[in-house]
Parts: sequence; C-alpha cells; structure tokens
Amino acid sequence: MLAHLSVHNYAIVEHLDLELARGMSVITGETGAGKSIMLDALGLALGDRADSGVVRPGADKADILASFDLDDIPEARTWLSERDLDNDGPCILRRVITSEGRSRGYINGSPCPLGDLKALGELLIDIHSQHEHQSLLKPDTHRRLLDEYTGSQELARQVQLAAQRWRQTRQELQRLTSTSDEQRARHQLLSYQLEELENLTLGDNELEQLEQEHKTLSNAEQLLGACRQVLDLCSESDAGNVLSALTASLNRLSAFSSQPGALGEASNLLASAQIQVEEAVGELNRFIDHFDADPQRQQILEERLDAIYTLARKHRIQPTELGELQQRLLEELEGLNADDQASERLGEELAAYARHYQEKASELSELRQQAATLLSAAVQDEMQSLGMPGGRFSIQLQGSNAEEPQPYGLEQVEFLVSANPGQPLKSLAKVASGGELSRISLAIQVITAQTSRVPTLVFDEVDVGIGGPTAEVVGQLLRRLGERGQVLTVTHLPQVAAQGHNHLFVHKQRGSEETRTAVATLDTPQRIEEVARMLGGVDLTEESLQHARKMVASAQS
Repeated sequence: MLAHLSVHNYAIVEHLDLELARGMSVITGETGAGKSIMLDALGLALGDRADSGVVRPGADKADILASFDLDDIPEARTWLSERDLDNDGPCILRRVITSEGRSRGYINGSPCPLGDLKALGELLIDIHSQHEHQSLLKPDTHRRLLDEYTGSQELARQVQLAAQRWRQTRQELQRLTSTSDEQRARHQLLSYQLEELENLTLGDNELEQLEQEHKTLSNAEQLLGACRQVLDLCSESDAGNVLSALTASLNRLSAFSSQPGALGEASNLLASAQIQVEEAVGELNRFIDHFDADPQRQQILEERLDAIYTLARKHRIQPTELGELQQRLLEELEGLNADDQASERLGEELAAYARHYQEKASELSELRQQAATLLSAAVQDEMQSLGMPGGRFSIQLQGSNAEEPQPYGLEQVEFLVSANPGQPLKSLAKVASGGELSRISLAIQVITAQTSRVPTLVFDEVDVGIGGPTAEVVGQLLRRLGERGQVLTVTHLPQVAAQGHNHLFVHKQRGSEETRTAVATLDTPQRIEEVARMLGGVDLTEESLQHARKMVASAQS
C-alpha cells in the first residue's frame, strides 16, 4: 500500500509530507484548494507525463517521492527482483522535474525510464477518475474492463501480440510475393545467362593466352620470313654476315702480340658479341624448327575467341569482365532463391501465428463469455442501490466478421444499459444522461475494483453527479472496498466523507506574498466540523454539527 507521499515545489504546494494508512482515506477541502493536486503529484511519481509548468513558481525543480509497503504485493517484489531494483525496506518511487522541463525517474534510488515507473505503478495503484465516465462510452474501454474483471489482461496482451505478429508476417510475405511474376522472369533470365557463362568455362588468363597465340599464328609467314632474313644476315649470307665479320675482326686484332689496354677491351667485347650472336642464331633455328603453323589450330583459336567476344558484346561489357559478370549474376540468383526460401518460411510462420492466435483468442473468448454474465449481474445489482431501480445492464459479445486475426480477439465487447424499467437495452452513449453515466461508471468501477489484485485504489471525484441517499450508498461501497486494502477518495459529498476511516483536509495557507496548499489529518472533532461544513456551508450550526456527528458515528458503528 501507499505508506508515504512527499511533495516539494509542485504547483502551489511548497512542501507536503503525508503518512497514509490502510482503510478508506477521504480527501476533502474548499473549492480550489487543490484536493486533486496530491493525486496528480502521485500520478507523476507513477510515470505520468509532465512539463515544466508543474514546478512551483520561483523554484528550480519539483520533487515527488512515494513510498510503498510491498508486503501484500508479491508481483511488485518479483518485478523489482527481476531488474535488480529490490531492497529490504519499502519501495520508493521518485520523480524530479526541472523548471526547464527535464524529467528524471528513480526506483529505490536507481535512475530509470518513465516506462518502468509506469509499469511498476500499475502493480501498486489502480486510479479511477471522473474522466473515466467519458471513456466508458468507448467500446475499447468496455473490452478492457471486462478483461480486467476476468484477470485476463496478460492473455489479452498475448492475443494482441499474436495478431500483430501475424499481420507483420503477412505484410513481409506480401512484399516478397507481390513481384513474384517479375521475379520468376528474372530468375529464368539469370539461369539462362549463367548457363551460357558456365558453358563457356573461361579459365583464368585464358583470354590473354588465346589472343597471344592467335596473334602469333596469324603472322606466321611474316614471322618466319623475318627469322630467316635475320639468320641470313647473322650467319648464312655468302656475301657477308655478322658472325663472319666478327670472326675476321677478332683475327686481325689477335695478330698483335702486345695490345694496348683499350684494344684488349675491344677484343673482349667483340668476343662477347660473337657468343651472343651465335646464341641468338641458335634460338632462331630452334624457333623455326619447332614452329607449327597449323591452320586448323588457328581456326580453333578463332572460334574460341569469337565465342568469348560474342558473349561479351551480348552483355555490353569487355571480354575481360566476363568472370566478374558471372559472379554478380550468381549472387543475384542466390538472392532470388533466398527470397523463395524466405517466402516458404514466412508462409509456415504465418500459419503458425494464425494457430497460436486462434488458440489464445479462443481461450480469451471463453473467459469473456463466462465473466460477461457475472459482471452484468453484479453491475446491475449495484445500479439498483445507486438510485436506478429497475435499471438493467448487459454485456454484449458480438463475433467479429473479420477474416484475419484482430488484436482485440474474436469478438467486440459492448456495454448495454436500460436506465428505466420498460426501456430496451441500448448502448451507453445513446441512453445514459450525465448523472446516470456517473452512477453506472461508479458501479462498474466498484465491481471491477473488488477483483483487482492491486491493494491501493484511488477514486478521484467519481461521485460527481450523485447526491441524496445514493451518495450514502456510494460512501458505503467505498468503505467496503477500504476494509480489504487501501482506498483514497477525493470527494465533495458529506455522505461519502463521513464513511472514511481516515480524513485528510486540503486547505490554503495564505502568506503576505503567496498562497500555498497544505493538508491536515483530522481527528474526530475536526472531522465532524468538516462534514458539517460540507453539509451546511461556511457557517456551522448546531443542527449541521449534530447531523454530522450522527453520520460519522453511523459509519463507524
């Protein structure tokens, strides 16, 4: 339960420390005193959105701290333990908002995102406000309340998640299959092109070797003629050749027994030239002896080169780029094959998600069917006691015609009401007046709160539009809830205020320069005076005091 609330520099609250007890605590005060401020501050500690406007003028920041006793909330302890945020003492939620609009949240002293504050807060407190009267006109609220009544919020979340996964998977599958005709055509083309390239079996450096060999064969006659001319010039011409000239030159120089240094060097160079020319002549002879000017081989080379050049022209690339092209086409084809495999896998996943959705949604539908009758009867009974004798209440479960999984399950949920005897059941938006809607809303909230596992319930002026004997019944209902846990109720009705186990009075403290909100815990005499004020206005009379004493005593008896 909520054990302590500390508020600093929030709105018109400079400093507020509240110790809160079990049972029903009523919160009353003058109009404009800020009865709901402390609950608004509590909402911030539980992760509500805020802006810099909540900081008290002149202050740097607003600081709100809420302390909870978790003895009766094992789910909250488990939540904290899973995130290594638990401790031995109370659970402390803190929210700090700066005047610049920055916000920070803490759980047991550790910084945390606001989403964690909100998630933990939902396990600690259940807040009902007068704004729920309007949300009660929406079918989404009807479905949520019914699921909360059955305790199947987690199952409803699983149904929603299963529908979401199914829809996401279907969208991905549609994306892959929407271009299936185009992909099949592309797949066919790639397969054909790859087959051509694979049949070509172009080897590494093969093109360069083929072109060189073909060039050699194409110039065979010119090449052989040139080789024979060189041989003739070097060694075979009777009219004179290089080797003969070198030999004669060496013989003439060697005739001198003593040669100057320069002549000796010249002789050596001529001898070296003679050796090199003889080696060149040998190489030329070997080339001529082994040269095969085979016309058939040349034709084979030309056909092979023509096949390579033709395929390159077909793809509008250079012949040297054919290997790279083959690799690119192969990767693209593998990608298309992967898409085919992904489509098959997604199809299987889609069917699995559909089965999972149907299983969970059917389980949820069964729980809703069982709970709808019970909740309808319980709310209808409360309507009688809340000043709507003969009123009827029913929960309609209408199967959905949608062919695909819906996040809300297999049926739409709608609350139907007949406020007066003899009138047909119709939707709340069509038949309920403001006062009737308030009472119906309160009846639903009281009933659903009885099944809540959250030990602290907050009712923020849910009794708007209610008065007379009905107000006393409302107070009794809230007191009954307070006996099983903790109830905080902001009210303007003396009949409700008299029923509280504890009474908090919100009032303004006016200084010379500013006005502050303060909260006092009232003892029994003070409670009687406050209830009397609520009954008769500012001027207390003995009659209003006597009436207030009777109301407070009756509630506690």
